[in-house]
Parts: sequence; structure tokens; C-alpha cells
Amino acid sequence: MARAVRSVAQGAMVVDIALYLNALHWSGLAIGLVLTGGGLCTAILSIGIGHMSDRLRRKPFLLWNELFTVLCGLAPLLSTSPAVLAAVIVLGGFGRGLNGTAGPFGPAEQAWLADVVLMEDRGWIYSINNALGFFGMTFGALLAMLPAWWAPAADPGSAYAFLFVLVTLGGLVNFCLLVGAKERVRDALPTPGARIQRMHRWENHLLWRLGRLNVLNGLSMGLVGPLISYWFALRFGVGPDSIGLVMAGTFALTGIMAFYTGRLAVRHGLSRAVVWSRGIGVALLVLLPFMPWFWLAAAAYMLRLASGGASVGARQAQIVSLIRDERRGLATSVNAASFQVPQSAGPGIAGPLIAAGYFVTPFCLAAALQLIYVVGYDRIFARYDRLTAVGK
Repeated sequence: MARAVRSVAQGAMVVDIALYLNALHWSGLAIGLVLTGGGLCTAILSIGIGHMSDRLRRKPFLLWNELFTVLCGLAPLLSTSPAVLAAVIVLGGFGRGLNGTAGPFGPAEQAWLADVVLMEDRGWIYSINNALGFFGMTFGALLAMLPAWWAPAADPGSAYAFLFVLVTLGGLVNFCLLVGAKERVRDALPTPGARIQRMHRWENHLLWRLGRLNVLNGLSMGLVGPLISYWFALRFGVGPDSIGLVMAGTFALTGIMAFYTGRLAVRHGLSRAVVWSRGIGVALLVLLPFMPWFWLAAAAYMLRLASGGASVGARQAQIVSLIRDERRGLATSVNAASFQVPQSAGPGIAGPLIAAGYFVTPFCLAAALQLIYVVGYDRIFARYDRLTAVGK
């Protein structure tokens, strides 16, 4: 429930935040850089939070996240100065399409969820969790159409103020939801020994290989994801009404596909689910920028995000299933940070390109990077699916 509630504001933000800044006459470079700053901030904080959550309780981190979200939502309602907007976008991660995750506190959230889910059920449960985030973003994207109704008669600060009201209300609701949730008291950390040291080395090697792959995945996603509304607006001259409808349909389809991917993971393995869904997304990523009309491009984008985004739950389940409980927070933070740092660079690269009329280049670069990622993911993780099958 907390993920679904959190994702409503995030769905509205991913549609409208770039359009809002564009209405305030921010340049493409400025929009890209502020989104880049948000990604870097999230990545840096997530490493420390993930590590500390393995040593301390995980629930308090999520409660602090909701309180911090409320503060970030209130600040733009009190001031619309560029400095305030830049600060809350960077610190709050606004406009990055987080699919309901708790930003830098996400590693603690994913590790907490793993505490109460059996290993054989994680592919399915994490996919459900992922799907609920996309359904919440669907509702948020529909709400993002509202400025098209009143924007001509209002200044940008007033027209888009509802975005920050959604953020504030969502944070308050989630604090009330999470404060009553239970957290299992974990066992004391095992005494270091030869076996534990071997497991540490194996886990570190796995995380290092995953981190290198995530650099490709993150940069690929950062080139096209955070600025897709900006791309649609400049490429086809459409506004938040059309873009919001497309994004809502995209998130709804992705949520449905996430359920299917969860079933696919149960039947054929977690890595198979990731490779097939991401492989389809690569082909659609190449086709998208060559679509001559908005609705054709929108259809390609819907299918591309649905096929790729549906695998998020399977990828998260893969990590928490291969790493021991006492290191899951660290593992999920390494997984997140190695994706978010290169992803944060994407808008800074793509923003000026889109503003200059290079509408195809970001997509071709993203497709090439994503193809390498898919091949590498299959080579690293397919063996663990086979080992699981043998174990059964």
C-alpha cells in the first residue's frame, strides 16, 4: 500500500516536472542537470543507508523518508524560486519515475520486504510490489493532465502547485501506514570465520559484476526515461493532456506486464524473465524515435516501457535471493547506486541534444547500451536459474 500511495505523486511528477520547468523558461541543459543532480544525490545516500540498515532496524529509515518527503513537498508551495525548486528536485528525486520506491531509502525497504517473503515466492511477490507501483503511477499520470485545463489562465507556479500537494499528502499517508507495520528482530551477525569470508568474497565478486552491468543499464535508462515528456513536447508539440494520457496507459500496461513477468519468473527463472522482457524493449527503443506521428511514437513507448519496466521486480528478487540477510541492505544499495549514478548522467547528456533537435540520437545510444546489458545479464545470472532448477 505504501508503494502504491508513494507512486501516485511520482507518476504525476514524471509527466509534469520537466513541462513545469520548461514553462518557467528553464533551458534543456538546466532541466537535464537538475534531474542529474537528483539521481546522484539518491545514489550517494543509498549506499550509506543500505549499509546502516543491515546493522540497525530498517523500519525507522522508511519513516524518516516519509517525513523528509513531506518537507520537500511543502517547500515549493511556500516559494517557487529556482534555488528552492532545484533543491527539492535534487533532494526529493522528483521527476525520475521511481515507480513508488523510497528513493535513497529504497534499499532498506527492499531488504525489509525480503525478511518476510520466502525465497521461492520472491519473484512473484516482488513483481506484485512492482506492479502496484506502476498502477499508482497510472493514476498520478492521469492527474498530471490537470494543468492543461487551467494552465492558460494561471501562472506556472499556480498551475503545477498540485504536484507538491500530492507529494505532501502521500508522505503523510505513508507515515501513518508504515508506523504500524511490524519488523522482525533479526539474529545477531554471525562470527567471522573461513566459511563466512568465502561467502563475503563470492558476494562481493557477484556485486562487482552486477555493478558493471548496471552502469550500462542506468545510462541507457537515463538517456530516454526522465526527459520523455520533454522529448514528446518538443518533437510533436503536445502538452500535458496528451502526454499524461500516454504515460497513464504506459504505466497501466507495465503493471499488467509485471504480473505476467512474475509468473514467467516462477516457471522459467528470474534471469529468463529479465532477458526476454528487456530484449523486446531494445527493439522497440530503436523504432521509437523514427515514428512520424505522436500516437505511433506513444504506442512504441508504451510497449517499450511495459516490456522493460515489468522486469524490475524480478531483478530485485534476484539480488535479495543471492545475498545473505545480513548484507541485503548493502547489496540492494550497491545495485541501486550502480544504476542511479550513470542514470543521473543521462538527462545531462540528453537534455541539450533534445533542445538542439537531435531527437534520434539519445534513443540509438540507449538501445546499444541496453543490448550489451541484456547479453551480459544472461551470461552472469542464467547459471543461477539452472542451479535453482536442479535443486528443485
